[in-house]
Amino acid sequence: MELDNWHSLKEFTNARIALGRAGNALPTNEVLQFRMAHALAKDAISTEIDVLNINENTKKIGLATIFTQSQIANTSEYLRNPNKGRLLNDQSISQLENYPEKKSDLCIIIADGLSAEAVNLHAIKLIKLLLPKLKIKKIAPIIVVKYGRVAISDEIGELLDSKIALILIGERPGLSSPTSMGAYITLNPKKGNTDEKRNCVSNIQPEGLSYEFAAQKLAYLIDQMIRKQISGVHLKDDFSDFYLPE
Repeated sequence: MELDNWHSLKEFTNARIALGRAGNALPTNEVLQFRMAHALAKDAISTEIDVLNINENTKKIGLATIFTQSQIANTSEYLRNPNKGRLLNDQSISQLENYPEKKSDLCIIIADGLSAEAVNLHAIKLIKLLLPKLKIKKIAPIIVVKYGRVAISDEIGELLDSKIALILIGERPGLSSPTSMGAYITLNPKKGNTDEKRNCVSNIQPEGLSYEFAAQKLAYLIDQMIRKQISGVHLKDDFSDFYLPE
């Protein structure tokens, strides 16, 4: 079979390029792989966050865990009504309001988002690498959110009176990345914040941005936020100018 002129580029990307052809169609193997990737992407949306495993692992790194839920009741509603995924339900609000030890430098939130399996696989591994790199002193308990969207970190951070909110969340599953995790950081989290106040580190997974690189970048951004008291579009992300890969 004659290869496309750019077939050699396949080794540099997971994107579907240089697939070849069988007559006027794709080869059967490529069709089957596409269907499998599509099925995995669809399945990612319905996966459940592994609260027991997260709880056990947070204990091992010396942090408590608080389990919460947005105003969403099920996966179908989560997809149809994003706004409710940005707000905690009444029980969770009461739980955080009554938490006795507030005023932390950082609260870390783990939310299922559109791929719970992403945070099941990557969140704790990233947190373990991140914690030793942080210069801050007080970290709130890990907050686990079911049916959460990114902006729910604002309400959580405000309720816990945290200086910075960091949410690790399953990203929208793609045909080559059903388990990609994103991290969003916000200085002075408050209910009603808009996205320009956040900084994002995306595609955290072994096939994308490594845990080590992501942890170093997050630690750098958090330090910059505290020193300069700015975040989002006002904070220049010049981390790559200082990072020297091993």
